[in-house]
Amino acid sequence: MSTIKAVYPGSFDPVTFGHIDVIKRAAKMFDEVTVCVLYNKAKTSSLFSVNERVKMLKDVTKDIPNVKVDSYYGLLIDYAKMTGAHVSIRGLRAVTDFEYELQIAQTNKLLSAGALDTIFLTTSLEYAYLSSSAVKEIACFGGDISQCVPPEIEELVKKKYAARAVAHKNK
Repeated sequence: MSTIKAVYPGSFDPVTFGHIDVIKRAAKMFDEVTVCVLYNKAKTSSLFSVNERVKMLKDVTKDIPNVKVDSYYGLLIDYAKMTGAHVSIRGLRAVTDFEYELQIAQTNKLLSAGALDTIFLTTSLEYAYLSSSAVKEIACFGGDISQCVPPEIEELVKKKYAARAVAHKNK
């Protein structure tokens, strides 16, 4: 019997409870799930480096035995082929996400000659409002993000913004 592998790609800047929810649910569906931090040229204002995001994801998924964390610079279809994954996992918060995600799924299906399917997991209701961008916006102005991210991630986000504030003050 072959192992069914899935990849959950994203920027995870930072990882949120919504991401973790999707990871846990995907881990119940597949033999192996690789959470892959992809280098995204469109997102030029990352809070955390790719290596920092990989470390954060490893920390928050360490208790899920069939989850691995990796990073990749290139096309998702190439990563999936290299690792033997035939399924891409994507989380959907709202209808507005669907149009964008559907276009990516169809492009990946075409470019992979049908080898990569996409499964959409709707976000659990308690996380439907949540995005990494919202977390960064709240944290940037000193707001409470404890309902959005695990405590260890909250601490890292606060440290990043504190360091940025010091750097900005010293200019």
